[in-house]
Amino acid sequence: MAADLNGKTAVVTGAASGIGKEIALELAKAGA
Repeated sequence: MAADLNGKTAVVTGAASGIGKEIALELAKAGA
């Protein structure tokens, strides 16, 4: 992920499993 999300807030619904979980993990790595 190229975007700098440091200090940003992201809301991911369905983040308990599947693609939602993977998106949440990637957003966390990007600083969101």
